[in-house]
Amino acid sequence: MKTERPPVAVLGLGIMGASMAARLAAAGFPLAVYNRNPAKADALKAAGARVASTPAEAAAGARFILSMLADDAASRAVWLGEHGALQGAGPGAVLIESSTISVDWIRELAAAAQAKGLELLDAPVTGSKAAAAAGELSFLVGGSAAALERARPMLAAMSKSIAHLGPAGSGSRMKLINNFLCGVHAASLAEAVGLIEKSGLDRAKAVEVLCQGAPGSPMVKTMAQRMTSRDYTPNFLLKLMAKDLRYAQREAANHKLNLKTAAAALGLFEQAQDAGHGARDMAAVVEPFRPDPVK
Repeated sequence: MKTERPPVAVLGLGIMGASMAARLAAAGFPLAVYNRNPAKADALKAAGARVASTPAEAAAGARFILSMLADDAASRAVWLGEHGALQGAGPGAVLIESSTISVDWIRELAAAAQAKGLELLDAPVTGSKAAAAAGELSFLVGGSAAALERARPMLAAMSKSIAHLGPAGSGSRMKLINNFLCGVHAASLAEAVGLIEKSGLDRAKAVEVLCQGAPGSPMVKTMAQRMTSRDYTPNFLLKLMAKDLRYAQREAANHKLNLKTAAAALGLFEQAQDAGHGARDMAAVVEPFRPDPVK
């Protein structure tokens, strides 16, 4: 006998959110969606999702309300703004914030949820656009074990792994650490590629040495391919990596730690953003170091 799926609301249909919502729809979860630009919901509407005009409308009747947004400001507006999702959330709903946001904001949102008798899981993800489409993300979860167990079947429809890291804020903290390290890798590779090209080394041979040797992490291999092909079709927006590095620095400062490599990497991402690459894939951080940078 097929178990009836609980209704889910997804707020935010960007690069990751749209694929996550599609996985939920394919798994048979009754789905309501909200996006600031409603045209991005067309494919999901065709798949049977209810398209809401406000976050509160999307949240109404949902057992699980998941958001995937750009930053603290976008998350705050969707949850606590006018017609925000918290207004529409009913008794027993579990709120799931999967955006990469600051731990300070997660704590504030968790308190707002608790004041309404609801539980919040901060559950950001690791994995690419392709992983989201394939249902192979990894969730990094903070919040109560009981709320996670209730949400686990829904999260499992989008993921290959779910790690419970501790109380509210733990998932977001781990995600910022993860992205800070990724940002440093990408920034260092950008400088390396710039030195390879400007010094006259055979780029293909030099990059192969890096990828096949000790530096050749999955991150470096992926970024090297994008940098050398100059394909900056967005998988992860450059401006969002800059944001994540800022949030990681802020969280580290809360623990009296200065992330010096994060600061250096942020400077390179800001340089690329100032050069007009903010809406391109984060691999475009290499362009300011090239002898013939694209515009």
